[in-house]
Amino acid sequence: MTNERYPVLIVGAGLAGLSAAMFLAVHGVRALVVERHPTTSIYPKARGQFPHTMEALAVADVAGQMLRASPPEPGFRIVVAESVTGRVFNEVLIDRDPDFGELSPAGWANASQERAEPILLARARELGADVRFSTELVSFTQDEHEVRAVIRDEHGERTIAADYLVAADGHRSPVRDALGIGTHGRGDLGRSIGIVFEADLGRHGFGLYYLQNPQLPEGGGVVVSTDERDRYALAVGHRENVTDAEWLDLIRTATGIPDLNPTLLTEGVTNGHTAARVADCFSRGRVHLIGDAVRVMPPTGGFGGNTAILDGYYLAWKLAMVVKGEAGPALLDSHDAERRPYADILVEQQYAAYVQRLRPDLADDTVAPPIDPISTLFFGYRHLSNAVAMEPTDTGALLENPEQPTARPGSRAPHVPLRANGAELSTRHLFGRNFVLLTTAVDRWPREAEKLNLSLNVYRVGADVEDPEGRFTKTYGITERGAVLVRPDGFVAWRAEAEEGDLAGAVNKILARA
Repeated sequence: MTNERYPVLIVGAGLAGLSAAMFLAVHGVRALVVERHPTTSIYPKARGQFPHTMEALAVADVAGQMLRASPPEPGFRIVVAESVTGRVFNEVLIDRDPDFGELSPAGWANASQERAEPILLARARELGADVRFSTELVSFTQDEHEVRAVIRDEHGERTIAADYLVAADGHRSPVRDALGIGTHGRGDLGRSIGIVFEADLGRHGFGLYYLQNPQLPEGGGVVVSTDERDRYALAVGHRENVTDAEWLDLIRTATGIPDLNPTLLTEGVTNGHTAARVADCFSRGRVHLIGDAVRVMPPTGGFGGNTAILDGYYLAWKLAMVVKGEAGPALLDSHDAERRPYADILVEQQYAAYVQRLRPDLADDTVAPPIDPISTLFFGYRHLSNAVAMEPTDTGALLENPEQPTARPGSRAPHVPLRANGAELSTRHLFGRNFVLLTTAVDRWPREAEKLNLSLNVYRVGADVEDPEGRFTKTYGITERGAVLVRPDGFVAWRAEAEEGDLAGAVNKILARA
């Protein structure tokens, strides 16, 4: 017997699952989230929110909270070194976050997962999501009409019916296994063990240190500061039954301070693994996978947590439109088509960083060359699928240089400074909730937009908003009589260089309307 019904059931309340629930609620869809653990993560990992992630978080009005949850120290030091206080082999980032002001109006935050998840949880619940901890998915089935899932909590088992299921259930993903979805990639790279400790490391104390040191297990490790002053996390190659005395020796070696007397926080001891793999597909039927359920990569680059949040952001608007009957179910085919190719690139880039920073012994000719500039991975990837009205001349390149934006369908809608009512804003501030049509003072496109059965915001640049630097038409690749349609996730869906173009036809195609 079915006890409850929800439009969307989400399995997993980590960064991906909570983000999906929060953004679904932003779009007016209430989800049920079940999480087998009793609470959000208690571990100081997955630190940092990149500018494009902060843009998404601003849509849900939580970007400011992430900033306030970040440690007060400015910037963040990332180095490859012998120890925290020892020789530095490579400076990845020194004392400040990179400035991407020409590409985004958003800045950086440095909250770790243990602080970020409660923020997402509170906002999701505030907006109407039902999030239940100590509740696990027992089994599920699906047919052409719905998903039926059995969940278990302290009161026993019950059946949930949902239109769709989102699997955000981690790298082992029982949902992925139940669907028979395999993975590809380099596979397991090694196991690790970690501990949280307290110590005064002085001026060296805020940052991320990739250690290459033969005195550490497997020749290396990682030390990272946490959200609390004088509290750090150390991870090294796996060892069994490490005693407190051995932990003290490992910490002293990793910090390079032989007489350091740290306090061990033994509840923070963790066992982990490093891997590089991607799911063979991200959707099957009415089930869609996000976060670690679809990609696992070495933690050398900071993309894991950011990509988990953005998975929820990019999927939520599509699910919401389908659930509300504003789009056809085939819109959801774009989830796999858009996110899997990017995951393949990203995992290989993180593996390359892992080899460079922690395992130079693995270097060979299969390691992908770094994508330069790194901003390409933030702002230069493209979403190419049935949810984009591609232009005939488009080569289908997955990456482009965001410093020379094209605004082609599938590309990120570029940041252009605007002004409204005397206040400065960006084109990026216009996106996130509805489709957006950008044009100039031409009458045709606003008139056509009024005929569409679509939640659509129209902005006439030069009339509704000012273009003080005169950059809009050139940056977006249109004439004064053209128009650009931007998806809720901030990617260009369709473009008409001048007045020729079929806006209604493009919308029907993109939204898979019969």
